[in-house]
Amino acid sequence: MFNCLKRITAVSLILLALTPATTLAVDRLGIGSPVDGKTLAGWDIDVRPDGQGLPAGQGSAVDGEELYLEKCAACHGEFGEGAGRYPVLMGGYETLTTADPEKTVGSYWPYATTLFDYIRRAMPFGDAQSLSAKETYALSAYILFMNDIVTEDAVLDGAGLAAIKMPNRDGFIGPDPRPDVLRKACMKDCKGTIEIRSFARKIAVTPELEKAEAN
Repeated sequence: MFNCLKRITAVSLILLALTPATTLAVDRLGIGSPVDGKTLAGWDIDVRPDGQGLPAGQGSAVDGEELYLEKCAACHGEFGEGAGRYPVLMGGYETLTTADPEKTVGSYWPYATTLFDYIRRAMPFGDAQSLSAKETYALSAYILFMNDIVTEDAVLDGAGLAAIKMPNRDGFIGPDPRPDVLRKACMKDCKGTIEIRSFARKIAVTPELEKAEAN
């Protein structure tokens, strides 16, 4: 999630750095086209966990309900329960340590600002970046209300959204402690026995196991 945000920020910085070079290429070589501030603004829409990048404006959970039913419920269900195989948006509390965790906005996401960022960049499905800042704030407020994180009459702006502490905020740690990140690769005399502790049975992506059970 955060790596994705870093990549988006990096792209914006690269585009800014290349602007003089692009103009030079147009003037001297007759290729390409200048990149102006308006064009760059269309790419520079990422929102950081601390709220940097959030636009001016505000929206209410009350207004968000109508927007949600119109633009989101077809995929995510009227109550955020998920329609068909589309993502569930609410619930899932106390499931992250179980064999079948349900990673929803309320149970898993560490920052409320990420909700605004994702809605603005990618939603509604098939019509991305069509929502105004007010609509995006309103949808964020309503989805947070569905997860009992804000009240029904909540009105959120940038400062209010950034101030929210999500239930799983402390469930993320850094830097990444996994051995493949901090340790050197083992080239010999490595761990002698590999123990398989579980299989991805619930989503049927372990065909060898299914075949063995069938026999």
